[in-house]
Amino acid sequence: MTETPTKQALSFEDFKNQVLNDYKIAVTSRECSLLGRREVLTGKAKFGIFGDGKELPQLAMAKAFKNGDFRSGYYRDQTFMMAIGKMTIQQFFAGLYGHTDIEQEPMSAGRQMGGHFATHSLNEDGSWKSLTQQKNSSADISPTAGQMPRLLGLAQASKIFRNVTGIPNKTDFSINGNEVAWGTIGNASTSEGLFFETINAAGVLQVPMVMSVWDDEYGISVHARHQTTKENISEILKGFQRDENTKGYEIIRVQGWNYPALITAYEKASKVAREEHVPVLVHVNELTQPQGHSTSGSHERYKNAERLEWEGNFDCLRQMKIWMTENNLITDAEIETIETTIRKEVLEGKKAAWNAYLNPIKEEQQELVTLLVQIAATSDNKVFIENAAANLKGIKEPIRKDILVTARKVLRMVIRENGKAALSAWVTAYTEKIQPNFSSHLYSQSKTAIDSVKELLPTYDDNAEDVDARLIIRDNFDAIFTKYPESLIFGEDAGNIGDVNQGLEGMQEKYGEERIADVGIREASIIGQGIGMALRGLRPIAEIQYLDYLLYAIQIMSDDLATLQYRTRGKQKAPLIIRTRGHRLEGIWHSGSPMGMIINAIRGIHVLVPRNMTKAAGFYNTLLQTDEPALVIECLNGYRLKEKMPTNLGEFTTPIGVVETLKAGKDITLVSYGSTLRLVEQAAKELMEVGIDAEIIDIQSLLPFDTQHDIVKSLAKTNRLLVIDEDVPGGASAYILQNILEVQNGYKYLDSKPETLAAKEHRPAYGTDGDYFSKPSIEDIYEKIYAIMHESDPNTYPALF
Repeated sequence: MTETPTKQALSFEDFKNQVLNDYKIAVTSRECSLLGRREVLTGKAKFGIFGDGKELPQLAMAKAFKNGDFRSGYYRDQTFMMAIGKMTIQQFFAGLYGHTDIEQEPMSAGRQMGGHFATHSLNEDGSWKSLTQQKNSSADISPTAGQMPRLLGLAQASKIFRNVTGIPNKTDFSINGNEVAWGTIGNASTSEGLFFETINAAGVLQVPMVMSVWDDEYGISVHARHQTTKENISEILKGFQRDENTKGYEIIRVQGWNYPALITAYEKASKVAREEHVPVLVHVNELTQPQGHSTSGSHERYKNAERLEWEGNFDCLRQMKIWMTENNLITDAEIETIETTIRKEVLEGKKAAWNAYLNPIKEEQQELVTLLVQIAATSDNKVFIENAAANLKGIKEPIRKDILVTARKVLRMVIRENGKAALSAWVTAYTEKIQPNFSSHLYSQSKTAIDSVKELLPTYDDNAEDVDARLIIRDNFDAIFTKYPESLIFGEDAGNIGDVNQGLEGMQEKYGEERIADVGIREASIIGQGIGMALRGLRPIAEIQYLDYLLYAIQIMSDDLATLQYRTRGKQKAPLIIRTRGHRLEGIWHSGSPMGMIINAIRGIHVLVPRNMTKAAGFYNTLLQTDEPALVIECLNGYRLKEKMPTNLGEFTTPIGVVETLKAGKDITLVSYGSTLRLVEQAAKELMEVGIDAEIIDIQSLLPFDTQHDIVKSLAKTNRLLVIDEDVPGGASAYILQNILEVQNGYKYLDSKPETLAAKEHRPAYGTDGDYFSKPSIEDIYEKIYAIMHESDPNTYPALF
């Protein structure tokens, strides 16, 4: 472990031309924090969380940060973003106001609160920029330590680029793997499991990651003695320190107010990570938080007078001024001039941001006022409409809600008058114009979105043999890894033994340990590896061994991957494929189908539920031609079933969002997916014996769902509907029904009540009997369908019970 000295000689020649510029950036950032807090307290902004007190270490980090590097941090890194030239004063305040113009507020177009930073990895058409020609920041999220798993993947990408040959357009993403992934976190958030999971994984993988802990001794109001053993994260991690015999971390401690020591510390950290591909932990302690945690409270409530006095004395800006004057770099009078000038610049930047935010809204406000006055002139409700127009006009600082609320309320007043048409058209046009500012880019809008890939059916030789279905998955992956050198797969048991179901048999021996890799038991950071590598242009496939284990990773999938395109308004993408297997095994922990939970937690990620391995292979082939993330759930009990081996492995595609009719019928439409379909097909055969002719539809993908509305076409013929699902009652079946009945208006065609058949509310019990009594069986399906037909025609179908 390196203990950086508190006083360290600073070369005047090396730093003379940089110090004053650094100080100006630090003061600019501090003034933005101070003025930003006032903007929140006066009501112009909703909430503020700022980087005051953390300015100097961020300046030092920025000096070591190179083109091609990536940051994965948290919401106090504003000084760093300013120092690398990726955020201006005006953009800082645009973020505070939630400006929805991506040019004005490039971090998230107002979709995240201020303090959440990002750079643009994509061109307007969704294609990649050259990431090695710019400094990069992955898009922040608020959940504490949520930035950690992604950081691991950002660092691992450099290792892949350094060691794997043949990757196309490689220099747009890496120069020989020399890029470092820089993480930042507050000391309290190091208590999260995601922090420890990622730290351990980075040490195992030996990736170029520099992890900075900004330590100000508190987590909101809770002191470090309640957060961290020994109140010191680097102390408890010192067992990770590498030595001449064992790999590990380089651990550096440095005081956050000591400018020259910080510069030295980050120079060393960069060199170790960049050249040796060794992870580094930089514990920056003795930091302060002058305005407390956020605008929601005051730190005077929980810090005693002694602590507050210490924070005043050891504020990093104050200490930098002392150091500069002691070294005759600047005089007190020159400092005062700099600070006065910067205060004016920050104030002007704030005003410019506010005007840029407000002026378009005021134009829209005036447009509606003018229309309302015109409508009022011939309305029976003239007085009320004129009053509404006057009230709207009187709002000095309107928001768009004020405008639309007024228009929609007035619309009710003119519903039977001539003015209705004009106002109705205005409301519709205004909503269509404004709503995308808040709702666009949940999914890709590029030319390589999922609908760009057309279906290509598998082809077969005349004498195609029936093989274990796992061989289709295996050989298709073989074709994929040859076709796409940038593709790789990793997961528990995915490497040496070729996954637990042998779907990757022999792949590691053929393609190497970098591309076909075993990992530890750590689902959240497995997903993080995939996110980070996908952010850097690779095509990773992250394997979660069983669907039930996805719960360990659902937070990262939901908060990070699913929201990425949305929260950057299409300026970043991570086309990660998540591979898992589930359904119809035995026991609580290996046979769950929590689909309702999954599809409602990860909107923004496609959820694909192939019924067999050929369909699954087609989904992988489709996804690798697109730029969108997806979860593929293979049927756990399908690997040993027989399927014919296609001849066009790696080429055939399964369309996403398109259902498939497996059996035509006239009496009832049966909708299901995955392993349950085999039971549905058997039940349908048995129902034919009593004259019930069922139509069977395989959903294939839950997100998106039946984009061509083929299910409602079936209902128009059969007039009856049963959804069969092995999720809990009201889980995925409720989602499916909502789509069929409400989105597709399927209710219009029903002659019987739409029904669902799901599993029991509890988890499935162990053993074959556990499966039979926990999830829908062939007999359950048969009897449910028979009961529906009995209700319709009791004479032909007398009651069974």
